[in-house]
Amino acid sequence: MKGVLLVNLGSPDSTNSKDVKKYLDEFLMDPRVIDVPRWARILLVRGIILNTRPKKSAAAYQKIWWEEGSPLIVISERLQKKIQEKVTLPVALAMRYGSMTLQNGLQELVDQNVNDVLVISLYPQFAMATTETINVKIEELQKEFFPQLEITSLPSFYKKQEYIDVLSASISEGLKDVDYEHLLFSYHGVPERHIRKSDITKSHCQIDRVCCDTASKAHQFCYRHQCLDTTRRVAEKLKLKEGTYSTSFQSRLGFDPWLQPYTDRTIERMGLSGTKKMAIVTPAFVSDCLETLEEIAMEGEEIFHEVGGKEFTVVPCLNDRDDWAGVMADWIDAWQIKDLKTAIA
Repeated sequence: MKGVLLVNLGSPDSTNSKDVKKYLDEFLMDPRVIDVPRWARILLVRGIILNTRPKKSAAAYQKIWWEEGSPLIVISERLQKKIQEKVTLPVALAMRYGSMTLQNGLQELVDQNVNDVLVISLYPQFAMATTETINVKIEELQKEFFPQLEITSLPSFYKKQEYIDVLSASISEGLKDVDYEHLLFSYHGVPERHIRKSDITKSHCQIDRVCCDTASKAHQFCYRHQCLDTTRRVAEKLKLKEGTYSTSFQSRLGFDPWLQPYTDRTIERMGLSGTKKMAIVTPAFVSDCLETLEEIAMEGEEIFHEVGGKEFTVVPCLNDRDDWAGVMADWIDAWQIKDLKTAIA
């Protein structure tokens, strides 16, 4: 019997500093998130970050926490429910980090007599710290606890036309009555070394515009290319004029070079250059979360206003839109009839 496991990032159990610290420890100790030797990661995470960041992060979570709980968890549960109503297969939900573990999600499917699982990582673009870490953890769990399961992972879907259509529709609706001068596509940042580590050719990725625009098999696992290509495809779909939109990267950590331009500095630069009305969309996320609701919608707007900007519009993520749930259901149906490659080509 077939079944589906939806996987998102995760969230602390509450806005309590202890819960946030526990969550951050699991997240930041992942070697595909902070990819340094374990001794250095322990020193950095447990010796420095976890002694200062949990209190600040807890305060940020408190700003965006819903009565029902973590926005990311609540939205993911709503999406799961809508998809389940559209398909006949069991659909479970799990998180890479936190108490809604991948092991529990797989066990939920096994308890329903599932032996063939489609894992859908809720990230449009591939990255070491998102899709790859989920796939690696799933493989570990399969070997240790679920050897009876056949597991298939949905590839990155950033260029799938159905996804681009839904994303474009959400942006169009979000900006329907908005008068804006510039639309910023903000993606979650990653260290530049992650891009080079993911380069299967070991030579193509140079972190410049040329490499991302030059055809290569490296693009299959290049987060930067996939982000830029997402922007390009949406811009074409919405017929955006050159110069009225751009791409940036948010949420950098530490002092190593991360993908640029940085979102916060881009917002500041645009305000200082005279832009009074800007809009922003976050296509690396399918669910609104701390990075969209607090970092962008609150901190980003504050930066823009401080440098003279007037109107700052944030387009919501796809969340649990009916058309998005419908696209996901169609991909699941295609997999059910062994047509997955066609479904996500």
